[in-house]
Parts: sequence; C-alpha cells; structure tokens
Amino acid sequence: MFILHNHPTIAIMETYETLSLAINGLKKRGYTEDLNLNPHHLSTANRAEILHPEAFQIDEVFRFEGMTDPGDQSILYAISSEEFGIKGLLVNAYGIYSESMSNEMALKFQSWQGAPGK
Repeated sequence: MFILHNHPTIAIMETYETLSLAINGLKKRGYTEDLNLNPHHLSTANRAEILHPEAFQIDEVFRFEGMTDPGDQSILYAISSEEFGIKGLLVNAYGIYSESMSNEMALKFQSWQGAPGK
C-alpha cells in the first residue's frame, strides 16, 4: 500500500504498488543519483556535491506501509537540484523524522506534511 504526496504545482505522473517499482520508475524518469541524509545536508553516493537545504527541492514523496504492520514503512523522496543538475532518490526505512538533522533540514522535509494526499 502507498500514499503519494505530491507538490501542489506538480501533476501526479505515476503511482507505484511497491518501493522497488517506484525506484525503478523514478530512475527511468531521470532520478538516478542515490542520496544520503546527513544532519545538515544531502550527499550523493557517486558525486562530490553537498546539497544544503536551499540547494534542493523535494519533487515527490511516496510512502509505503507493510502489508501486515502499518508501522513497517518506507518513504521514498524524489529530489532534484537545479543548481547542481542532480535528480536523485532518498529512501528512509522509518520516516525522515527518525534521523538526526539540523533545524533547516527538518523544515525542508516538514514542508511536505501538508501536501495533498496525506
């Protein structure tokens, strides 16, 4: 099961039944970088760029819940940075708020709380 959060100015392009289908579908749409969450920024697995909160935007958010345990969830973020020409994916197994992060990073991800479809 999934819940899609989309930005109010971006049309919903795809829906996905599983996390792996979502990752594959988004990679086909150009989200090819694997992103890592750090307390103050995002980093890429294959490039040297550091993405501070002002340097990226969250394009789409997909939330997947386990079939038997709704607490077993994964969240997939499709993220882009026009400044660095990056489109990538950030996967968090327990929710982005379980990670330690700066106030600026937390505010960036909290902006999605009120998105349609929640």
